[in-house]
Amino acid sequence: METKDLSRIALGTFLIAAGISHLTFARKEFQAQVPEWVPLNKDDTVIYSGIAEILLGTATIIAPEKYRKTMGKIVAVFFTAVLPGNIAQYKNRRDSFGLNTDNQRFARLFMQVPLVTWALKSTD
Repeated sequence: METKDLSRIALGTFLIAAGISHLTFARKEFQAQVPEWVPLNKDDTVIYSGIAEILLGTATIIAPEKYRKTMGKIVAVFFTAVLPGNIAQYKNRRDSFGLNTDNQRFARLFMQVPLVTWALKSTD
């Protein structure tokens, strides 16, 4: 198995694990990241995004080779789409996931770049 395939499978597994955490033990933590302007209930938003992550992770792992690049782009867009949640957590000074200082919450904003890169490189 190629390194790229291992990376893609690891990405899918990461997404599935994150999705499961949305639905179970980390629901309250994720609610802190839901921006106020989202028109849905915070818990519903966390549940829907968790389901999306599980589906994206599964699709990333099992997608036939000809669709992997497209899956990588979709996952990259998803990682970009959740950035407003990270910005809301920083802007509103909401503690979650051990991020309890402005500096920690600010640093978290830059984690989307490696996630987007991972999605694109592991599926290209």
